[in-house]
Amino acid sequence: MNLLTRIEHWGDSHHPAWTDALRIMLGIILILKGISFISDTTYLNQLVGGVHFGLFPVMAVHYVAFAHLMGGFLIMLGCLTRLMCILQLPILVAAVFFVNIRQGFSPLNSELWLSLIVLGLLLAFTVLGSGRFSMDEYVKQHAH
Repeated sequence: MNLLTRIEHWGDSHHPAWTDALRIMLGIILILKGISFISDTTYLNQLVGGVHFGLFPVMAVHYVAFAHLMGGFLIMLGCLTRLMCILQLPILVAAVFFVNIRQGFSPLNSELWLSLIVLGLLLAFTVLGSGRFSMDEYVKQHAH
């Protein structure tokens, strides 16, 4: 049994039911951040460099929007939770260490604190997985 299989087995067997509510809230937060990201066109223009659209910034913006919306929805449902958390990790690492940290570790920097909390939850659900009340568990129980 390799390390990843052992981690997955441990996470599946040590998953209290209250963490499912936490997973659902994490998914909702990611969906709302995705909607916020798309709807803030001034911030998007600033990120992609105004009028001079390069290929990488435009791809990054689309990746972040898609990952937050789709990944948040699937995490909320408990469908492919570990994979969706892994796909979110680079976004949150960049948000914490490259975007939000510029404003410092101030109690008033709510974006940094939210990013740190979401990053921690993503790491936790990468190990814990979906839980009892999830689409993954439903499929596992009803697969014949």
